[in-house]
Amino acid sequence: MKKIEAIIKPFKLDDVREALSEIGVTGMTAIEVKGFGRQKGHTELYRGAEYVIDFLPKVKLEIVVSDDLADRCIEAISNAARTGKIGDGKIFVSSVERVVRIRTGEEGEAAI
Repeated sequence: MKKIEAIIKPFKLDDVREALSEIGVTGMTAIEVKGFGRQKGHTELYRGAEYVIDFLPKVKLEIVVSDDLADRCIEAISNAARTGKIGDGKIFVSSVERVVRIRTGEEGEAAI
């Protein structure tokens, strides 16, 4: 099993969710986060004063999938979240040793 963490632009969340549903992903967690990378924030004008916004709003998705679904999941996220502009985000993939469904006690892929 793989845990896929994706940092994307907030307005791309629905597109990514739909793309993942189409390939059979049944669940995910979305968290509103703030951060920056090469984009390094931006300047905004508010009531005549300039403010530097260092941390930009992003959405972090956490998805656990079977090994055979991981590559398709990464491709779906990449295609749906891509705008071609700086700040599109990143995808991190790590191995998951164990998953337990609390309600039933199921373990492994049955618990996903």
